[in-house]
Order: sequence, then structure tokens, then C-alpha cells
Amino acid sequence: MIDKEKIKRKIVIDAGDIFSRFGFRKTTMSDIARKTGMGKSSLYYYFKSKEEVFEQVVIYEADILIGELTKALERSNGAKEKLKNYISVRMQVLHKLSNYYNAVFSDDLSHFDFIEKVRERYNSEEIMTIQRILNKGIEQGQFRIENTELTAIAIFTAMKGLEIPLFWHKVSDEPEMRSENMLNILFYGIVKERR
Repeated sequence: MIDKEKIKRKIVIDAGDIFSRFGFRKTTMSDIARKTGMGKSSLYYYFKSKEEVFEQVVIYEADILIGELTKALERSNGAKEKLKNYISVRMQVLHKLSNYYNAVFSDDLSHFDFIEKVRERYNSEEIMTIQRILNKGIEQGQFRIENTELTAIAIFTAMKGLEIPLFWHKVSDEPEMRSENMLNILFYGIVKERR
């Protein structure tokens, strides 16, 4: 018996590779069919359009990101380590998930309704996760923060800014170095203490 879900998953993974290489606009259903080793009509049996395939690719990659972040938090002790690992792992994983990144940041794709839904869902999930880490840090006496919601939004916004160079013609410096620099500023600030 044919396992439809297994076939759909293979299509999504193979299509993700094609979209990463050629971008959404240049990728065709014929390209995806060729990569999967299926006929185009078979591909249309599982997905109605290229847009539908891309939507599933973006959701698949977003779930990978959330899964990796969850693992990073589970293996961390203390809020400071959790925040550090969260930012570091996020940068490393995003470096590999170009379809998700392009969907969330590209203005060319913003006319698709699902893109906005994906943005809203995952952005709010990330901000809430960061806020939980900050609240835990306050409980543990590691952080001194007046408004964890605003701070979570500020950290999330800073992370978004750090991501942009990841997709500039493969910038040479490592994502770990950028996240480490951001964490140093976040934890230690830039103002020299008066004595």
C-alpha cells in the first residue's frame, strides 16, 4: 500500500532543495517532478500548485527550526545559558534553512497569504519563548529587567538584524561569532561603569 504522507514528505524535502538553489520564481513543477523522480501528473496528485508545495516546504523548515530551538533549551541550565544557546542555535539552523528565511523576509513572496500566517505564528512563538527565558532569569536572579515583553521583542528584533548577512552572498564570518558579539552586548552592555 502507498504511504501518501511519506511520499508528500519526500516531495517537500526534494522541493526544498530545488527552491533553495533556484528560488521560488525560477523553480517549476517540472523541476520538482524531475528531482523527485515522479511524473508531473503524479506530483499534481499530491499538490495542486507550486505555491502549495512551497508552503509545505516553509512549514517543514519552520518546524525544524522550532525543534532545534526546543532541544537547545532542554539541554541548557539556567536562563543565561538558555538565552545564549537559543540565539546561537537559531543562527546556525537558519543558515541552513533558506526557504523559511526567504519566505519570512522576502517582499517578493509577501503576497501569499500563508507567508503572513507563517510569519505571525513563528514570530509570536519566538517572542513568547524569549520572554519565558527572561522571566526565568529574573526568578533565578540572573537578569534585571523591568519589562520582559519589550525586552523579548528587542532581542528578537536584534536577532533578525543579525540574520540578514547570512544571506548576502555567503558572508565569511561565522554565525556563532555574530551571536556571541550580540550576547556580549546584551549581557554586559556598552556603557563603561563609573567607579
